[in-house]
Amino acid sequence: MVKAVVVLSSSEGVDGTIYFTEEGDATKVTGTITGLQAGKHGFHVHALGDTTNGCMSTGPHFNPAGKEHGAPEDEVRHAGDLGNLTVGEDGKVDVNIVDKQIPLTGPNSIIGRAVVVHADPDDLGKGGHELSKATGNAGGRIACGIIGLSG
Repeated sequence: MVKAVVVLSSSEGVDGTIYFTEEGDATKVTGTITGLQAGKHGFHVHALGDTTNGCMSTGPHFNPAGKEHGAPEDEVRHAGDLGNLTVGEDGKVDVNIVDKQIPLTGPNSIIGRAVVVHADPDDLGKGGHELSKATGNAGGRIACGIIGLSG
């Protein structure tokens, strides 16, 4: 069984650890993030594992099939579109996602790529904003980390 982990951090006090476990044809994503403002925040796998310029250098959403942005349940979506995290008043969110487009092995592996938490809700490509079909208009990148293999 292949496993991976990402440690999220930011200059704004957002911290978290997210675990990835490949189970059959899906990847289970679990963990906890703290220090966020209450409400919804876009949550994505970005194409690059480059944090030389903070979260800005992680590139666009991971999109090996060249599709438009969408919701996790949509057939047409970036592989890295994992939707929104709903954060409680305590600034904490427990992540529990199962997704079939973010493998840990093979040509479209997410190992070495980045996870980014955004400042605003992801409109899931349905907001009508000029950025909806590219980024979900999810706002700034407030925390990120690079996905690496774990034991």
